[in-house]
Amino acid sequence: MNSDEVIILSDDDDYDEDKEKDCIVVDVNNEKKPESVSSLSIQDEDLVVTFSRQADVLPHARYDCPVVPFTLTYSETEAPVAGNKLFCEQCYCYICDKLASLCVVWCQSGLCHCNSHKRSDFWNNTRNVVLLGELNKFNFTLSEVDSHLRDAGTMLQKFRTDLYALFSHIIMDRTGHQQYQPTSGHDEKKLLEFVSRFLEQADGLNSRATVVLYLGVAKAFNRLFYLLGPTRQLPTYEGVKEELLQKVMKTVQRHIVMGDFTPQFIHKLQDFYQKKVFLPCEMKYLKNSPCIRLWNDVLLVSVLKGQNVLGYRMDKGKKDVLFEPISVVQLRSERLQHQHRYRELCRYLRVVQSNDSTLFQQLRDLVPFFFCLLGNFSSAIMNLFPPANAPASRFSPQLFLVFLRIFQTATAPKLMVTHMEQLCSSSATWEPIEAAEPMKCVDLVKFALRAQRFSTSVLSDSQCWTSLLQIVNSPALPAPSPQFLHDAQDVVKSLLCEKVSNMPIPRTFLEVYPDQALLLLVTGALGAQILDASLSPALPVLSTFKGNLWALQWLFESLAESKERFESIRQQITLEAANTTESSLAAGWIQSSQQQSPPEAT
Repeated sequence: MNSDEVIILSDDDDYDEDKEKDCIVVDVNNEKKPESVSSLSIQDEDLVVTFSRQADVLPHARYDCPVVPFTLTYSETEAPVAGNKLFCEQCYCYICDKLASLCVVWCQSGLCHCNSHKRSDFWNNTRNVVLLGELNKFNFTLSEVDSHLRDAGTMLQKFRTDLYALFSHIIMDRTGHQQYQPTSGHDEKKLLEFVSRFLEQADGLNSRATVVLYLGVAKAFNRLFYLLGPTRQLPTYEGVKEELLQKVMKTVQRHIVMGDFTPQFIHKLQDFYQKKVFLPCEMKYLKNSPCIRLWNDVLLVSVLKGQNVLGYRMDKGKKDVLFEPISVVQLRSERLQHQHRYRELCRYLRVVQSNDSTLFQQLRDLVPFFFCLLGNFSSAIMNLFPPANAPASRFSPQLFLVFLRIFQTATAPKLMVTHMEQLCSSSATWEPIEAAEPMKCVDLVKFALRAQRFSTSVLSDSQCWTSLLQIVNSPALPAPSPQFLHDAQDVVKSLLCEKVSNMPIPRTFLEVYPDQALLLLVTGALGAQILDASLSPALPVLSTFKGNLWALQWLFESLAESKERFESIRQQITLEAANTTESSLAAGWIQSSQQQSPPEAT
């Protein structure tokens, strides 16, 4: 058959007219189009090769060399296998991570690196030890080690070398190459000072590097003094050693809670501490110090989101309780405050359990303040006066004034706090609370009178009374009707005699003269306090009535019920007026009181 003929076999898809044909012979035209030849020649003329060279071989591990063959073995270190000792210019040592030509033990018997490769656990572990150094004890991978951690590993290696050298020097000086016998704490303190200086350097590093250095120091330091033997005759040193270890643990806890470490990194830190750091029997209570719940812990997350208000959950038949050391609770509180996550902080403090009841109660007492920062004053009041263990029962006069100012102005001190007394800081900056509105006067009065019932120090403090009376005395109010003043005596007495913690004020009492009614209610409470106990200084308190003398006269009438207390308070005000600039008000009060004829005390 002619080579220029093309045979096309038929199939079922051919046209009907071709169904009976076994094949079709197509004659190929031997004539070539001149245009095609012309275009090809033009293309050939456009393509010009001016330079060529072989591709460069990129740097690679010896076992991946494309030029020199490599023979795999698991852990051969005695001698090179086959041609493994040969290498090209771009071959790297897998263990040293540098050019094979620079590896000093490339072919050294017993240590040769030329047989190393990544498919052997033996060589992988050897590589990690060489490249990671001290960091290998933390089970870090090379991908986890950044420049900060690498520097930390170098510092830790130098620290351990210097520490052992100092230790050896002490032993030689004290024993004369004989068996060591501890005699005094001087040398041990030298070691402690050396460690403390190193930790100060670690504090200035990256967060991950700092925590690695602290744990590495704890391991090396404790092991050395384990080798020193018992030091029970050195109680001063024992206390310092324990204090140093506590500092290490507090720092580690702080970085774990406050830092943004990955769960994998934290687990490796915890595993290192559990397995590598030796603790003497008297410090076993620190064994679980770094074992902290991660922020993504199931129970902790459910509590923060408000999905769990009990503080525990059942996990595979076991009860998982949200119990954390007080140091961790304080750290979580600090971080949530910095992040302005006050709602989650309130949920957490309500349900978490801790080991230090005193410090923990101080934190829980701050829950009302955190509700204030959310602008939720009603919840703040509710948490100040719960049925049991009310934070208001621990109010100092200064704390009462802080909360009174918060509720009155809808502002709050900008502070990071761990207990209530810190709210009284005079240097704190007060800022408006977002989405919060000042409390109404009637609610302020209710809060103040309830706080007086819970705290005797607030009830007897002159400044607390002055601040409250300034609220209800401003601005000056017209005097109500005599009948209202007369009826108010009985209403106020009945309200003050009620023993319920929440003081309900009848709506009818506030309908006609709402502002005057609140002023009389507070004035009546003041009169009851004066009759029951002394109030000193009294003059600043009474000075708040200068715009509402009718209310002051109403107070005098209530005080006239007890001749003894009436005379006592009059003498006190006279004495105070002689030493202050408020004598005119005092003189007016005395003149007014002399016109009264107080009956005999019954």
